[in-house]
Amino acid sequence: MKKTFQLRIEGKHPDRVLDAVKHDIRRYIKRERRRELPAGADFWDFDCRFGSSVDDAEVIHLNDITGRIDGVAKDGGPQFYIEILARPAQRKARPPAEDAVPEPAE
Repeated sequence: MKKTFQLRIEGKHPDRVLDAVKHDIRRYIKRERRRELPAGADFWDFDCRFGSSVDDAEVIHLNDITGRIDGVAKDGGPQFYIEILARPAQRKARPPAEDAVPEPAE
């Protein structure tokens, strides 16, 4: 998804437009996560960019999207650009914790 969302639409309440935009983004993410994974992949990872326009979009984490959208709406911004691209990924094993207590051998 690469799209510029307008937050000021004539004849529509800004809060309803904001809710609709968030719903569209969540729906897109859910749809992408339902797609079949290619061989060797564990999950769908998302590369995200966000900004007021395409030119000043910066890389963000997926969990930061709604906070950024709320920030633009709170500041009275007329629009924002969002780019969400799904890619297959593999989970990395966590390194063992150094302060973990080893289990006693029986």
